[in-house]
Amino acid sequence: MIYLQLLGGFVLLLGGAEFLVRGAVQLAARLGVSPLIVGLTVVAYCTTMPELFVSLEAAFRGAPGIAIGNIVGSNICNLLLILGAATCVYPLAVEPREVRFEGCAVMGVTLLFLGLALTGSLSLFDGVLLLVCLAAFTVISYRRARSGHGAPEVEETATDRPLWMVLGTFAIGLGCIVAGSNLLVEGAIGLARVIGVSEAVIGVTVVAVGTSLPELATAVVSAYRRHPEVAVGNVLGANIFNLLAIGGVVATVHPLDIPGHLLDIAVWVMLAATIALVSWLMFRGRFGRPAGLLFLAVYAAYVLVEYGPSAGAG
Repeated sequence: MIYLQLLGGFVLLLGGAEFLVRGAVQLAARLGVSPLIVGLTVVAYCTTMPELFVSLEAAFRGAPGIAIGNIVGSNICNLLLILGAATCVYPLAVEPREVRFEGCAVMGVTLLFLGLALTGSLSLFDGVLLLVCLAAFTVISYRRARSGHGAPEVEETATDRPLWMVLGTFAIGLGCIVAGSNLLVEGAIGLARVIGVSEAVIGVTVVAVGTSLPELATAVVSAYRRHPEVAVGNVLGANIFNLLAIGGVVATVHPLDIPGHLLDIAVWVMLAATIALVSWLMFRGRFGRPAGLLFLAVYAAYVLVEYGPSAGAG
C-alpha cells in the first residue's frame, strides 16, 4: 500500500505539473504576456508547485523532516542528479557572463537559507524575509528581461482554445498536484516507519527526487534538443524558487523546527554542490560528460551516506 501511495503520488505530481504549466502558458499567451516573462515567472512558479504542496502538506501533518528535507533535497537533486543526467545526454556549455547574475543569486540565496536554518528553525519572520527576497529577485529578473538580459525566451504556445478549456487545464493540473502531494506525504511517512529511517532522510531523497521530476524532464529534453542554456537556467531558477518561495511560504504559514540530521549533512552538501556548479559555470562555462558523471557519482555517494547507520528514526 505504501509503495502504491508513493507511485500514485509521483504520477499525479508529474502529470499535474504538465497540465499546470500548459494551462499557465496558454493563459498568459491569451492575455498577451511576453513569452520571456512567462518563462521567468509563470512557468518557474508552476514547476515548483509539487515541492510547494508537498512541503505544506508535510508541515501541516507535523512532519518537518519531509517539509524541509524536500526543499533541501530538491536543490541537491537539481544540482547533482538532474544536471549530471542532462550532461550525460549532451554536454552543456554557456557563456559565463550569461549566468553571472543567476549564479550570484543562487549562491546568495543558498547562503541566506543556510544562515536561517542554522538557527534551528524557520520562523514567521524568516518566512517573510525569504518572500521579500523572492519579490526583489522577480522584479530584478523582470527588469533584466525588459532590457534584453537574462534567460532565453520560451516558445509561446499559440492557442485558439476556449478560455474555459485553458482554465480547466490549469485547474486539473492543480488538483492532481494537491492529490499527489497528499499521497506522496502519506507514503513517505509510512516508508520511513517501515524501513526505520528518519522522515528527514526520506524527505531529502525519495520525496525530493519525486517532486523534482518536472525539472528532470525539462533538463534532459533541453539537453537532447541542444538548448544547454535552458537546462542550466531551469536548475538555477528552480533552486532559487525552492529556497525563497517554498521556504518562505511554508515558514510563514507554519513555522518549523529544522531536523538536526539535515543540519549535519544535507545543507552542507547543498552548499558545496552550489559552489561547485556556480564556480564551474562562471569560470569555465562548459559542463562536459566527465563532470556530469562526477556529479552523478557524488549524488549516489550522498544517498548511500544518508541511508547509513546515522539515518535511524531514533
